[in-house]
Amino acid sequence: MMQKQQAVQMAVLGAGAWGTALAISYARSGHQVTLWSRDEAHASAMRTELRNTRYLPEAPLPADLRITSVLADAVSGADLILIVTPISGLRGTLQAIAPCRQADTPVFWACKGFEAHTRLLPHQVVKEVLGDIPCGTISGPSFAREVALGQPTAVTLACASLNLATEWVQKLNSPRLRLYATDDMVGVEVGGAVKNILAIAAGVADGLALGYNARAALITRGLVELTRLAIRLGARQETMMGLAGLGDLVLTCTGDLSRNRRVGMLLAEDKPLDEILAQLGHVAEGVPTALETDRLAQSLGVSMPITAAVCRLLRGEAKTQDVIADLLARAPAVE
Repeated sequence: MMQKQQAVQMAVLGAGAWGTALAISYARSGHQVTLWSRDEAHASAMRTELRNTRYLPEAPLPADLRITSVLADAVSGADLILIVTPISGLRGTLQAIAPCRQADTPVFWACKGFEAHTRLLPHQVVKEVLGDIPCGTISGPSFAREVALGQPTAVTLACASLNLATEWVQKLNSPRLRLYATDDMVGVEVGGAVKNILAIAAGVADGLALGYNARAALITRGLVELTRLAIRLGARQETMMGLAGLGDLVLTCTGDLSRNRRVGMLLAEDKPLDEILAQLGHVAEGVPTALETDRLAQSLGVSMPITAAVCRLLRGEAKTQDVIADLLARAPAVE
């Protein structure tokens, strides 16, 4: 018989779709959750409607989910702080919680990507702002809508300390949102970042109706690119075969709920990027991440032709048909 978990007092910072989904899931599991939105009008609407109409209208909010726009109130007394902003908002959120966070309170995040201009992974940003603190990242094959509706999902929790990861997996694991522990933070974060770029490429292939064979080839060769970069940055190869690597890659490249795949499908229509992002209405992390990853790969001498091709499209340097033709014309290689 599974031992009953002790309730965790948790601050979820960021009331987009993914932050809301995690807040719903953990509140439903019996934890004491406060969801923070930086916009008081948004927070007030969620309190009134018991629904995040702006980002996740399908899922009702639990009646005992606390919602606030006051950051200090959310963080005060928390056993765990979980940051679920886009990567562009991570540094600012860390700086904002620094004065009110208790020194021993772990900080986890579900941000994916490389920080713009610095090309730092999230754990490196955390170290720059808060120093060496107990911290970790949550990543894996997960659509917010399905998590919020209680559909079974499995993700990875990575901490520098495997003991810390294991401790919190035991505290947060539930039948509907299963967690697996690892100490390969680099591998988990690179997997979460690069899979969004490859999802854009998969969307282009699907938008051009290139077929399932092409999609399978793209995912497989994309996994090679992802693994090359991850290992170059210090990750372990086996991590890339797990939930945070292959698992997240397959989901994001094939699922209709993938925003990054949707970007690729619209690029296949040769629509301008600004128009695509306005139509999307949500953040597609693969767009800024692609540009930073391409620069990083070039500086490290890592071959990432699919990522480079996506960047040509995002920069408006080529049409989709030309980019696909260039990829198909690459010289044969040994696998």
